[in-house]
Amino acid sequence: MKRIALTAGLVVLAVLWAVILPFSDRASFSIHMVVHMGVVAGAAPLLALGLSATRFDFTIGSIWLTPLLASLLELFAVWGWHIPVMRALSQSSLLFAGLEQLVFLGAGLTLWLSCLGGAVCGRGERRLAGTFGLLFTSMHMTLLGALLTLSPRPLYGEGDVSCFGIPLAAAADQQLGGVIMLVVGAVVYLAGGVALLAGTLKDRAPILERNGR
Repeated sequence: MKRIALTAGLVVLAVLWAVILPFSDRASFSIHMVVHMGVVAGAAPLLALGLSATRFDFTIGSIWLTPLLASLLELFAVWGWHIPVMRALSQSSLLFAGLEQLVFLGAGLTLWLSCLGGAVCGRGERRLAGTFGLLFTSMHMTLLGALLTLSPRPLYGEGDVSCFGIPLAAAADQQLGGVIMLVVGAVVYLAGGVALLAGTLKDRAPILERNGR
């Protein structure tokens, strides 16, 4: 299972970074958002599943790296790179574009590993905290997606762009990107939080039954 998840995560990254980014219109905000959400909500959780409890799981022994802290780190990474000047730097410079993608992957992997990985001792408590971390991430990504969708003017350029061959005005392109973030951020992180909570309750059910007798 771990090997399948790790392989799937690497395949997703390869498609995003070696196919979509190089051969798409980098000025398109919706293309940017497809890649962004593919990294943090697609590749990152798969890689975290594959790396959890292995020697590459950097959350083992890092008690300070809680899911809530990791969620805050992702908040700063995501909101920071969507400041218009940072978006412009990423769009105009391959160096900044690569740095942006590495930050997204690092932040996403840190969050998901802090929820799914770590030492066996205390993993139940960590996953319970992970529920709140993922739900908080779902909320702040939904908020940013809504702000981008409802913005009265385009924040990232004014010219027409191409999204997978479909011409879009700057405003429509930004709205589509905001919807992608809103929907994926709400669904994936909410589903992850609910799954963690359900798993925690299932693991604790026998203990609660014994205590109730």
